Amino acid sequence: MSSSLPFNTIGLPFIHLKTVESSNTFLLDKLRNGLAAHGTAVFADEQTAGRGQMGKVWRTEPQQNIILSLAIDVSFVPLNNQFCVSVMAALGCYRFLSRYAGEETAIKWPNDIYWRERKAGGILIETVNLKNRKSKIENRKEEEHRFAVIGIGMNINQTNFSEQLKNPVSLKQITGKHFDTVVLAKELCICMEAAYAGLLNGEQTQQLKELNEALFKRNETVKLKKEQAVFTCVIKGVNEFGELLVQHPAYENFGLHDVEWMI
Repeated sequence: MSSSLPFNTIGLPFIHLKTVESSNTFLLDKLRNGLAAHGTAVFADEQTAGRGQMGKVWRTEPQQNIILSLAIDVSFVPLNNQFCVSVMAALGCYRFLSRYAGEETAIKWPNDIYWRERKAGGILIETVNLKNRKSKIENRKEEEHRFAVIGIGMNINQTNFSEQLKNPVSLKQITGKHFDTVVLAKELCICMEAAYAGLLNGEQTQQLKELNEALFKRNETVKLKKEQAVFTCVIKGVNEFGELLVQHPAYENFGLHDVEWMI
């Protein structure tokens, strides 16, 4: 695919809300009602009902962090290859944070951004089909027109966290500096635009390689939990289907929700 397709730049328009229940839900509703398009960004100072993976609730102090949702046109991505969208989103976030946090930044399978042993951010991707709108991709049927809404939460200035959170860390704790969250959110949009351009240009293989190079605990021994059993294994990588590859006498790979990290 050519990056010269007529897409808006990711981050334009940039909608800044004081408070919202969920930035992802807000943007999904905008898309369904024809009030948003590819590139639309929703940034919130406060989120009162944020959602994470597997139904988890995501809470954050007001005006301290990045709460950002992006509308991304993924109509060109085959339905059997959707994991490449997750790879693209993770790389955009990783590249952004590593500019400030340095080489100890990592991508923790399946959807978190880590610094050392601590969580700095998370990603939630939700897909919506818009059957009644004309696609931006030429020669695509309306029923094939799909958006991914990429929700990103990144700890920036917060230093006090709930005891219920196991291992959070913020950019301020890492660097000792205070940041303008709106400025950083717009910089994150630029990083996402670059990662999306790579996806459009067919760089899925290269992007998966980059993700594996940045993979949390790669080639290290870790503890995972499958159902009620806790076991040790060596993390080897992630494949194109989004499966975690491990070295273990009984297991070779795990699906997205098959195991839990024991950190």
